Amino acid sequence: MLKVAVLVSGGGTNLQAVIDAIEEGRISNARIDVVISNNKKAYALERAKKHGIEAVGLSPKDFENRDLFNEALYQELVSREIDLVVLAGCLVVIPDKIIRKFENRMINIHPSLIPSFCGKGCYGLKVHEQALLRGVKISGATVHFVDEGTDTGPIIMQKAVEVKEDDLPETLQRRIMEQAEWVILPEVINLIAEGRVTVSEGHVKIEN
Repeated sequence: MLKVAVLVSGGGTNLQAVIDAIEEGRISNARIDVVISNNKKAYALERAKKHGIEAVGLSPKDFENRDLFNEALYQELVSREIDLVVLAGCLVVIPDKIIRKFENRMINIHPSLIPSFCGKGCYGLKVHEQALLRGVKISGATVHFVDEGTDTGPIIMQKAVEVKEDDLPETLQRRIMEQAEWVILPEVINLIAEGRVTVSEGHVKIEN
């Protein structure tokens, strides 16, 4: 059984999609061991508790410096013997020590078709604002492994979503969540739990 830790900072809509997929049997051989948020008031923690999942608030503000916070997060994951770390709307910069420890075992969901509209400072509504400003006709979401860069890890899965002429950043954000993010994130977790995802020379292969 794959032990999963989900790291979040806000409402946890992607977390809810994963919880629903597990409860409905669309994700097999995996369970969420813990949900961790750097924001102790994040509604994602309440979502976890409602489903009997341990919820941990771990804020950098509770530590004298960032190194101590990073070490506490590292120990939280390692002590639980986590198999897969899922960043689902996590706004914390993950330290290299954790990235190395969970190489090809940490995934992130990003609300665009990487390499478009991604990188440092490009998150949340900013992604959709940039997409609309550029006038693209197709956007979407990407699940990728996490490496030391920002949104630069090997791409696992992408799903395209049409951009409408009357879209606002908020409407595009919602449609991408519903049609792409909530679809491919659970699917990728299930594929990893089934042992069907491998990485070779920076490229992901998914076995049938």
